[in-house]
Amino acid sequence: MPLVKNGQIVADEFVTVADDAELPADGAVLMSAARFLADAETLSKVNRPLGVAWPNNRDVAELEPWLDRLALITLVYPNFRDGRAHSQARRLREIYGYRGELRATGQVLRDQFTFLLRNGFDAFDVKKDADARAFGEVTQRYTEFYQPTGDGHLSALQLRKQRHKVAAT
Repeated sequence: MPLVKNGQIVADEFVTVADDAELPADGAVLMSAARFLADAETLSKVNRPLGVAWPNNRDVAELEPWLDRLALITLVYPNFRDGRAHSQARRLREIYGYRGELRATGQVLRDQFTFLLRNGFDAFDVKKDADARAFGEVTQRYTEFYQPTGDGHLSALQLRKQRHKVAAT
């Protein structure tokens, strides 16, 4: 499956490891929430990029003690009508200050791509190449927004105030 990150189709550096499989000797690994939480203290101390696939029915607050040690959090959309991962993403970015890669995976419709970005996702694991290209295009399409969100962009109102302040000096 193609991975889109920063508007480009890229190779996934993370290897997904099954719950019953041994961790590879080196390299970036992505594991389930259950496996990570079973031994989070030990796993979070490994000297390699570590990622966790977080289901949308768990509270992201459980990850708070390890956020600074997680390079990747993958949030799951089991179907396009289930938007809980949008809320999880915003909480991770805005409340907990998570700065690592936040990846969406699962069933997302194209008209939801902008919302993924606005809620703080910076990567999307897509099913089809055409969706990968469309997601990449969306990352470049909009530059100003009215609503403030977890993606770090200033809202249109904040930008206007900033410009007004500069013009007044």
